[in-house]
Amino acid sequence: MRKLLNTLFITTPDIYLTLKGETVIVTHDEQQLGRIPLHNLEAICTFGYAGASPSLMHACAERNISLTFLSRSGRFLARVVGESKGNVVLRKTQYRLSESVEESAKIARNFIFAKVANQKWILERMTRDYPLRIDVPAFKKISATLSDYLKEILETEDLDVLRGLEGQAANHYFKCFDQMILQQKESFYFKTRNRRPPTDNVNALLSFTYTLLAKDVSAALENVGLDAYVGYLHRDRPGRASLALDVMEELRGVVADRFVLKLINKKIVTAKDFIQKENGAVLLTEDGRKKFIQAWQERKQETLTHPFLKEKINWGLVPHAQAMLLARYLRGDLEEYPPFLWK
Repeated sequence: MRKLLNTLFITTPDIYLTLKGETVIVTHDEQQLGRIPLHNLEAICTFGYAGASPSLMHACAERNISLTFLSRSGRFLARVVGESKGNVVLRKTQYRLSESVEESAKIARNFIFAKVANQKWILERMTRDYPLRIDVPAFKKISATLSDYLKEILETEDLDVLRGLEGQAANHYFKCFDQMILQQKESFYFKTRNRRPPTDNVNALLSFTYTLLAKDVSAALENVGLDAYVGYLHRDRPGRASLALDVMEELRGVVADRFVLKLINKKIVTAKDFIQKENGAVLLTEDGRKKFIQAWQERKQETLTHPFLKEKINWGLVPHAQAMLLARYLRGDLEEYPPFLWK
């Protein structure tokens, strides 16, 4: 159970929520675990299947408190809302800004800046932690190049230029990726990013991780009432969750890439966890996927102090924190969207 930005997150499995007077009662196997005044909440988000009482749903609908149900893995299931009030205004603002290339660029700039800054931090941390196992001068040179890109990103208001800078920065960052693979080098190596389909073990892991992260971010955006399919950096395309891909950019390195490196370097996955199809596609085996999902869920339970909120949360709630901050920016409660800048 975690209260963050007036949102109650229920992350413990098999929790049931009821209402007593004006208080939310949190129970597990008929044992009371907590009490939270309803008037202090703007939203409730619960991971699991135990559910909530009809009286609580009714009270949340009357007070315009969003009650969202997600699966234990973080997949969006449903949201109980009352009369459309705040969400319709929020979404209209989201749509209006997305129609403006200039306004979209202002928001996209923060996504891209955080992505490149986090990539730079990953390289710098490698030079600190493994100076004898990597080419430190090469890492430092690329880190300096990323610093130059960060300056350009801050000065750019053109959406296409921002996309170009993001792509160039990513190309430089991935030049170091193979060196960050410290174990199982005979089976895990990185030459270039490839997808649809991935043709080596590392790209198979990256693609699967990015897919899960995108689903987590989509659920977080739906939870706060945003449309995951209308973005700013990624423009509208049928079937593409563009805003989820936007918010995901700043999390790719620190959440997804570091997780993949951990799987390899700690030998959580090995060569036997992959199969190659006739068309050259490399995929995880069923056992490999099970190990992957278990490690992914364990990673989401690890804690950190959020760099902007200065509150301790688990990694699984990071997409939700960023979704709430983006919603607050769109509502005008924040002067600028604060991206996730990890140190």
